[in-house]
Amino acid sequence: MTTPPDSSARPADRASDKLDAAVFRVAGVVTLGAIMSILDVTVVTVALPTFQHVFHANYATVAWSMTGYTLALAAVIPLTGWAADRFGTKRLYLLALTLFVIGSLLCATAWNIETLIAFRVLQGLGGGMLMPLGMTIMTHAAGPQRVGRVMAILGVPMLLGPILGPILGGWLIGFSWHWIFLINLPVGVVGWVLAYIVLPKDSPEPSESFDFLGMLLASPGLALFLFGVSSIPQERTVESARVLVPAAIGVVLLAVFVFHALRTEHPLIDLHLFKNRQMTFAVLTATFFAIAFFGSGLLLPSYLQQVQGHSTVMTGLLMAPQGIGAMVTMPIGGKLVDRIGPGKVVLTGLVVIAVSLVFFTRLTPDTSTVWLMVALFVMGLGMGFTMMPTMTAAIQTLTHAQVARGSTLMNIVNQAAGSVGTATMSVLLTNMLQDKPLAQAAVGSQFDPSIAQKMPPGALDTGFAQAATAYSHTYVVAAVLVVVTLIPAIFLPRSKPEAHEQDVDAPALMGH
Repeated sequence: MTTPPDSSARPADRASDKLDAAVFRVAGVVTLGAIMSILDVTVVTVALPTFQHVFHANYATVAWSMTGYTLALAAVIPLTGWAADRFGTKRLYLLALTLFVIGSLLCATAWNIETLIAFRVLQGLGGGMLMPLGMTIMTHAAGPQRVGRVMAILGVPMLLGPILGPILGGWLIGFSWHWIFLINLPVGVVGWVLAYIVLPKDSPEPSESFDFLGMLLASPGLALFLFGVSSIPQERTVESARVLVPAAIGVVLLAVFVFHALRTEHPLIDLHLFKNRQMTFAVLTATFFAIAFFGSGLLLPSYLQQVQGHSTVMTGLLMAPQGIGAMVTMPIGGKLVDRIGPGKVVLTGLVVIAVSLVFFTRLTPDTSTVWLMVALFVMGLGMGFTMMPTMTAAIQTLTHAQVARGSTLMNIVNQAAGSVGTATMSVLLTNMLQDKPLAQAAVGSQFDPSIAQKMPPGALDTGFAQAATAYSHTYVVAAVLVVVTLIPAIFLPRSKPEAHEQDVDAPALMGH
């Protein structure tokens, strides 16, 4: 593994509170790549109703344009830790950017929903490596005593995604939906060139042998499990063979992998990291949070367009306060984590998010957009204290050699939990609308005005009221899950991180 030349400072320098220019240069490059991949997710979120109309498909089907991306991402993430150790982070990062850009170009050429989903899978193969690699590169550049602040920097894409993605997506869709993918090309090329110039040359050390059996078990196991779970919205039942068969096979493969990994010295996914108590509680916190937060993340853009009738551009603007709120608190959260530990910071963030979600459990067709934006801003404030500080809690206590595997593990957790959350919220919403033909007709009238003309007087208002109720009841589940997340978060450390093996070995490691 290689790190920036400037980071080969004396231990005293590395323990200082200042982030040097070399760290900021690396952070800028890594953040640009992460922005590209996360922007694409939020852009597609806003575009889902457009895909329904253009490709004449239902919501559950077009949601696979996101689910397919997530499945590919899940399949490739387990390999990232080993590949980073074996080939070097720079080479792997450049490969990931290349795959993402090629996938974006192909997505823009999709002629039906099936080809769009297929090309999104290719995008996911590249996108899946960007975030764990970025976490590894930046953690090595800064060291554990400053990891809270560098993780806050890496959180910038998560701030800009909710702000710029929907706005940019809504604006580009006004020209053509193809542009939501074509926009990745110039950004990706610039990101590739900067990464080639700024990131230090790779000098990978001989690594342990590749866990081929682990790959055959973990990657398909995780993908099959998520495929089954993600099929629930379309099948509208967990009893469908399309849900049960792949999910069951995936669970069996993952169970066998766990048995294998605990008895292997160098497994593909290092489950021995769970011996670290802080890592364990950070993973549990991240799991419940991702299910609740990312699962509910699809709801509001659809509500704004399908119930309140806003355009895609207006939907993006109305979603912006969430990112702005996070932008306010994320740098503060990073500094606090480095000074007092992540425990109090994460608990504060979760409480703020839970309070904001109460508002969304009371949605109506006429809910004030001003109050919606206020609630989103408050949620963003909580998000800045929760997301990256939880990641920091996991990475903080790892040694230099464990960082790549730890980053991989945390990203697997985030993606898997996020997919489970998306499937859960989608099926809940679908089932609540299933026996309400007036609600389905009202939602459809936002894209086909002729539907409203065929409905009797008062039926349209009733339909919108039923649809809003379905959304609000789905948010109740998200709020409960956030409250549950408080339980593991209580056990996160509430003191300043101490120097450990990574600091001791830093001078030697930084010299590679």
